[in-house]
Amino acid sequence: MTHTVHPYSHRLGIIRDWKSRWFGTKTTYKAYLKSDIMIRQFLEKKLRGSFVADIQMERSEKVLHVIIETSRPGMIIGRNGEGSIKLKSDLDIFIAKNKLTTGGELKIDIREVRSPESNSMIVAQMMAEGLEKRLPFRRVGKQMVEKVMANRDVLGVKIEMSGRLGGASMARQEKIKRGRIPLQTLRADVDFTKYEARMPYGAIGIKVWIYKGDIFANAKK
Repeated sequence: MTHTVHPYSHRLGIIRDWKSRWFGTKTTYKAYLKSDIMIRQFLEKKLRGSFVADIQMERSEKVLHVIIETSRPGMIIGRNGEGSIKLKSDLDIFIAKNKLTTGGELKIDIREVRSPESNSMIVAQMMAEGLEKRLPFRRVGKQMVEKVMANRDVLGVKIEMSGRLGGASMARQEKIKRGRIPLQTLRADVDFTKYEARMPYGAIGIKVWIYKGDIFANAKK
């Protein structure tokens, strides 16, 4: 029997890097890990609908650096940077309330995703937005596959929706695939994500795989 492995963890140390980058000792590791998980959950909930692609964290002795990648940075930053200041103050209050370890100063860096249609998390959020507006699920899936395949750097895409599709009384699965998705090739740059569309009759699960070719050490240099 085969085991299904997450495409991201499968490629850690080969073509992928960790989303939390720091060094922990026996005394600090537990506190740092708990802090990272809770901060990530807080930001995902707070920034839902802002098309956040990724949240990364870097720690040094005196600074906790939170990097938010989004296709709509203007929505988070706000006019004259008011949004980012409020987000930082809300995060400071959350950290103090839950007694989380930052190791010193907190810095938030908001970065723009240049090609949102080739990012699996943003594609999944776009689909969830369409489903929550009660658009037909097949149309949402087909339109999104066409948008993704229109990008030059994308060689394959697979989308899977599961749940009470179209408000049906019985849950089922719907799959759409274009191109190829080589999951066994460790050099293959496969971007994968899971997301939920929250419907009145229950959640619809969305999985997206996007294949962007192979990555080699020579190409990186």
